[in-house]
Amino acid sequence: MALEATPMAVTGGEHSAQMFRMMIRDLARGNQGITEGTHLKISALSTPGAGVQVADGSGVIKGVYSPVQGHYSAYNIGTDTVPIGSTGGTSRSDMVILRVQDPDYEGSRDPSDCAFFDVVTNVSSSATTVPSGYSAIPLARIDIPASTATITNAMITDLRKVANPRRDRILYPYYAADPLVEIFGTSETWQTFPNLTMANIAIPTWAATAKVVYTISGLRYASGNVWGNFRFMLGTYEATQWVGIDDNQGTAARRGTVQMVETIDLTTTSGAAMRGTTQAFKSRMRTRSANAGRIGVDATTTFNIDVEFTEGAL
Repeated sequence: MALEATPMAVTGGEHSAQMFRMMIRDLARGNQGITEGTHLKISALSTPGAGVQVADGSGVIKGVYSPVQGHYSAYNIGTDTVPIGSTGGTSRSDMVILRVQDPDYEGSRDPSDCAFFDVVTNVSSSATTVPSGYSAIPLARIDIPASTATITNAMITDLRKVANPRRDRILYPYYAADPLVEIFGTSETWQTFPNLTMANIAIPTWAATAKVVYTISGLRYASGNVWGNFRFMLGTYEATQWVGIDDNQGTAARRGTVQMVETIDLTTTSGAAMRGTTQAFKSRMRTRSANAGRIGVDATTTFNIDVEFTEGAL
């Protein structure tokens, strides 16, 4: 094929359907999937029955004959219903998809009705992708027990992927101040140290995960071998892991750097409650039973809170 010599938006030029599909492909960066995290979510009918409902939203579908076919944009306004057949004596898994059958490439559907919700029956119970040969994106897998005609939310596995997920990364530095403050002893009890809020972090409504890189530079150790741990708290979420402060260097004052990384799932019930809110970030530390020294922060201590939010299916 030759170069298309009439680029988009040239006065007097004629633009084919293929050119628009290629533009969609370029704008989607070659990816396919739903547009935003809440789009086209599959759930049981308000009164569970022999079907599922599809939420409002849109998606981008890659033509199976790409690259010449390009991509399609399709959207659903309001809630649509997709029937699901009942099972007999054995269980079955079906996949609900958003599909395009462009008559220029396959099938004979009316061009005004070539984007539709479809059900691929009897897929693998672990299937997560659309079978080959389909111009479609997966929305959900329905795992139906034997002799069942009513679909419940417990049978639905969400398969949606955001085509081009949003990301937002922000660095929140905090600088400690004089005078020196310290923790010491062998209590094994977590405490907010230093005892203050280091940053107030706005969590986007669209975020599915938050990846936190938390670094302390210039942490002061003195008076003996130091044994302790540190982690962080974001709102009511306390990091599930901790990093050791393990310093077997005697009594002289010295400095160290510690770092931890944790990913917070914002799709859980507690995580969802944080989306669209501003949450306080606090440093958490504890000494261990073998500790013989002091852990301190002062004007030469820096805290770096690096947070990246990523969009995903909600």
